Amino acid sequence: MQELITTSQWSERTKHHDNLLQVVRSYVQLTKPRIIVLLLVTTLAAVFVASEGHVDPVILAVSLVGGTFASASANTMNCLYDRDIDWQMERTRDRPLPSGRIKPRDALIFAIALAVASFSLLTIFANLLAASLAMAGIVFYVLIYTHFLKRHSSQNIVIGGAAGSIPPLVGWAAVTGELSWAPWVMFWIIFIWTPPHFWALALNIKDDYASVGVPMLPVVRGAEETARQIWWYALVLVPFSMLLVVPLGVCGWLYATLALVLGERLLKKCWLLLQSPDDQQRARSLFKFSIAYMMLLAFGMAIDSLPVVQHLIDAPVAMLQSLM
Repeated sequence: MQELITTSQWSERTKHHDNLLQVVRSYVQLTKPRIIVLLLVTTLAAVFVASEGHVDPVILAVSLVGGTFASASANTMNCLYDRDIDWQMERTRDRPLPSGRIKPRDALIFAIALAVASFSLLTIFANLLAASLAMAGIVFYVLIYTHFLKRHSSQNIVIGGAAGSIPPLVGWAAVTGELSWAPWVMFWIIFIWTPPHFWALALNIKDDYASVGVPMLPVVRGAEETARQIWWYALVLVPFSMLLVVPLGVCGWLYATLALVLGERLLKKCWLLLQSPDDQQRARSLFKFSIAYMMLLAFGMAIDSLPVVQHLIDAPVAMLQSLM
């Protein structure tokens, strides 16, 4: 059975804020801002591609701010639900909830307020579809991943990755009011990328997960099987990322070149990990690169969509064709 936080233990760990700045920092920490930044980059990419480079600054701002509020709400609820196991792990004991700097009731109110703000903002300034997708992301992350999967299935991050794949759907819907094949391909790119990204991290902190009974794949199946599955997911991811070029045609050769270069590097790191599954340095290197991979891929989509970029690429091609 999992260790419960007793009243005496809680009071021993309770910390207090000395000023308003510390309060703000604790609430920001509760939202896991580093995760939010990565999600916003994928939202931005979808807005740019859906707009074909002619971006409405209001829609872009609403998509990013609304997405920030939705992600912050989901992450806060995740922290609220997991405060028991966070308290048991030395690595996470100083987070706002297990340390007592923020009370559970206040965290819940904060999360609800963020969700309401996100839904209202997206509904008023974008459309109901974008707002509903953002709410679906919160529900899926909190109810399906955090409640049902995280503590009960070694495939938790695979299925739960759907929540982190929703931001491009929100961005695309905010621009067009509908969903075509392209945003769904973006969704699946992130969905397939998530297991290699997260399992690479899990290989480094598997002892923490084991100590609190969370059945992450490295804990249940071991490092060798985890490295093997990371490799297979990466093999699927690289060609799948090219679907935005062929057959959909929403991205051009700039994105295609970047996707292939990044994909080659990702496969190399996954292959090296496969040769030495217990090498935590290789797992850490893969985890860090996976973040760069997704951010650069998303920026590549956005830059490729700009008319000036398309003109610079198309001009030499047209000149070559005329010479031929």
